[in-house]
Amino acid sequence: MTEFPFSRADLVVTTRLREAFGSEVELEDENGKSIPYELLAEFEVFGQGYAVLQAVKSKYDEYELLRVEYNGEDGKPELLTIEDDEEWENIAELYDEWSLPDDEG
Repeated sequence: MTEFPFSRADLVVTTRLREAFGSEVELEDENGKSIPYELLAEFEVFGQGYAVLQAVKSKYDEYELLRVEYNGEDGKPELLTIEDDEEWENIAELYDEWSLPDDEG
């Protein structure tokens, strides 16, 4: 098993997306159809922003994990797919660790 590169202490909760868009955002699927998503969490790890979204009408507990980049001209946030599998796995594991109850107490 590989060693996990982040810990809970590396995660910083942010609110910039919620301030910009509220608690729901709409994303387009591959067919151009708008799908509403609930913003479950947003955070930064070493200065890189991430958002955790869940489709409003989802029947499952699955979530979307996206990078958050800020447009240099107007500072508006943009949600981007995490292309690197290792980055996605590391951030998903960190989110799961952070969002699940701590069993050590």
